[in-house]
Amino acid sequence: MNAPLNARIATHEVENQPPPFAGYNAWSGDAILRATVAREGAGWIADRAMAMGQLVGSERMRTLAELANRFTPQLRSHDRYGNRIDAVEFHPAYHELMGLAFGAGLHSVAWTARDAGFAARAALNYLWNQGENGTSCPVTMTFASLAPLEHEPALAREWMPKIVAEDYDPRPLPLSEKRAVTIGMAMTEKQGGSDLRANTTRAEPAGGGAYALTGHKWFCSAPMCDAFLTLARTDAGLTCFLVPRSLADGTRNVFLIQRLKDKLGNKSNASSEIEFAGTLGWRVGDEGRGIATVIEMAHLTRFDIVIASAGMMRAALNEAMHHAAHRSAFGRRLAEQPLMKNVLADLALEWEAATLTAFRLARAFDRQKSDRHEQLVCRLGVPVAKYWLCKRTPAVALEAMECLGGNGYVEEGALARLYREAPVNGIWEGSGNVICLDVLRAMARSPDAVDALAVEIEPAAKAEPRLARFVAGLKRDLDDRATLETQARRVVEKLALALQASLMVQHASPEAADAFCATRLDARTGAVFGTLPASANIDAILRRATLE
Repeated sequence: MNAPLNARIATHEVENQPPPFAGYNAWSGDAILRATVAREGAGWIADRAMAMGQLVGSERMRTLAELANRFTPQLRSHDRYGNRIDAVEFHPAYHELMGLAFGAGLHSVAWTARDAGFAARAALNYLWNQGENGTSCPVTMTFASLAPLEHEPALAREWMPKIVAEDYDPRPLPLSEKRAVTIGMAMTEKQGGSDLRANTTRAEPAGGGAYALTGHKWFCSAPMCDAFLTLARTDAGLTCFLVPRSLADGTRNVFLIQRLKDKLGNKSNASSEIEFAGTLGWRVGDEGRGIATVIEMAHLTRFDIVIASAGMMRAALNEAMHHAAHRSAFGRRLAEQPLMKNVLADLALEWEAATLTAFRLARAFDRQKSDRHEQLVCRLGVPVAKYWLCKRTPAVALEAMECLGGNGYVEEGALARLYREAPVNGIWEGSGNVICLDVLRAMARSPDAVDALAVEIEPAAKAEPRLARFVAGLKRDLDDRATLETQARRVVEKLALALQASLMVQHASPEAADAFCATRLDARTGAVFGTLPASANIDAILRRATLE
């Protein structure tokens, strides 16, 4: 009898490939994260974070993320009878992910917790973004929607209970029939992009407190949300409106989805172009104050981007370290080879500095209503961190991918998806130049904000001469008003690095703080990862960053 076919055609056994990266807990295994969350007053979230960490480290999460991003949303503009329905269909994995995220309170803990709600929610958001990123878009928008809605108490009373509900209900029904709702945004138009003042969509009174909106929106993310915050012009100027997809009588509002964007990444999340044609909306905030109203929402979404970026860096680092620990080349495991260790340790420094920055800002959000200093740190620190972390995340993802070689470049692995995802946060809610100009505006309108960051940095600068010299150079840059706008990116980068270095000096190990200051505060050091000096205690840095 012939041998089985697989035995007769086998040419080799698979060896020297890492085992699947699953079955770990992203919370309990991350000592730096746990210590950071506890320091910022949110240690009480540990039980929820433990459950989230277990999910993020599971094969279930990896499978759901792969499916939701491989089988992308599809637009159904009409039903089979020719009726306009403007529906977006998702793979079941997407709905399962949304249920897990909203069911865990990923959108609501900041508003419902008694203490340190922003830091607690940041822990969950940070963990979630190690597993899947497209679903973070509707989560973030729903979370941030409560800030502008506070300007309209009647709308807030009506919508808030179902916005913060820890549930997910994708059914296209009016608010009264929903268990929970999601909120989206539709701000930019073709002719203006980030320049919202160029918007032309019109809003006319329609009776009963409603307005009829006519116009278009060039980017509308998550178009199957239950309602959208948008901008339209009244006679008083740009005004913010809440536009529900379903009206109280059960009919669908006019919300014409023209097409879905074919994006580089963020594939699980639908982004669309839409048209308003007599679409009903309800005013949020004062007429003519639309940009001022939505900027509060943008401040929160930018903060979420900071948290997500730190989480994405951790995900990239984990993938690289797992591969290096199990792959051998030239007689040694990659994790034992000096140059690879240098690269991994450098990535670990970038991740830790990003994480410390993100959670310091979470503390500022938690305390800003009663503490002027924290309010100022929040106002300036958020755009500074948003700019810098969004610039660093793609570089971290790329270097981690290179650690895996060809294995990192194929779509079956998580790093290819992460790399395509990495640029979106740098574009969404203001690209680099827009954010840097916002930093300059914040400094001009609130000079005390610069002083607040200086107060943050000063104790560490007194203890670390390299940081003191760096801050002195930064002050000279800030004093050069004639070139400040031209040099805005340089200045914002230096603000970010000074803040990160101060946090590393205060909270990281001496070995990590020393290596960070040596490589980030000195222009003579290498421009790529893996250029830590020979004096760096690389083994100590890697021990702290390794999942337990």
